[in-house]
Amino acid sequence: MAGNLVQGALFTVMVVRAGMLRDPVFELELAQQVQRSPRFFLNAPVVLDLKEAADFTGEIEFLEAREVLRRYTLTLIGVQNAQPLQLDAATAAGLASFAPNATQPSRVRQADPRSSVQPAPQTTLPSTTTSRLVTQPVRSGTQIYVRGGDLVVTAPVSAGAEIMADGNIHVYGVLRGRALAGAGGNVEARIFCSRLEAELVSIAGRYLVSDQLPPEQRGQPVQIALVDDRLTIERN
Repeated sequence: MAGNLVQGALFTVMVVRAGMLRDPVFELELAQQVQRSPRFFLNAPVVLDLKEAADFTGEIEFLEAREVLRRYTLTLIGVQNAQPLQLDAATAAGLASFAPNATQPSRVRQADPRSSVQPAPQTTLPSTTTSRLVTQPVRSGTQIYVRGGDLVVTAPVSAGAEIMADGNIHVYGVLRGRALAGAGGNVEARIFCSRLEAELVSIAGRYLVSDQLPPEQRGQPVQIALVDDRLTIERN
């Protein structure tokens, strides 16, 4: 029974580069993103990336970073790529430590490559099959990740659900949740669905949230691909 106390799970967090927090332009762009998709960013957990950041060696700097993010409804929960002194300061501020080089999490970047806000799925237990077929509705709060293969869903995907695959994603029904294909960096991956009403779609780290989806494609059968580093949506 004790072995059931610890289980693998999939969580979506955002990664923010530490140096950008002192850039006024960053705050303006962040405010605009939050305004476009307030539900997506509300109370979203954030990991601060300290790579190439020479400062953040004192607890007060992390407390200030937490307050900056809180103004935009984001919650700072931890750091990654921290040097020993930075890690000590982050720990004193009550933050967790993440090791992306060890866990190799996939990163999700906005379609605009200048974006410094990067939602990133954390690690989960791998699928036991190369590809996976799901025939039941994927309900809100459910998270499915197929590592190393494709995901095929022959039922609706509800709002609040999250489906992810290192390969392609096929949804033969309405897609209302989040779909992340090419999670391992495969830029050739695609998303196919019979009816597009997604909260978020992503391929190899580039993503669009619901407010950024072309109005003429909403509710339509589409395929989504990555072309010239940007997501394109075409009618099937």
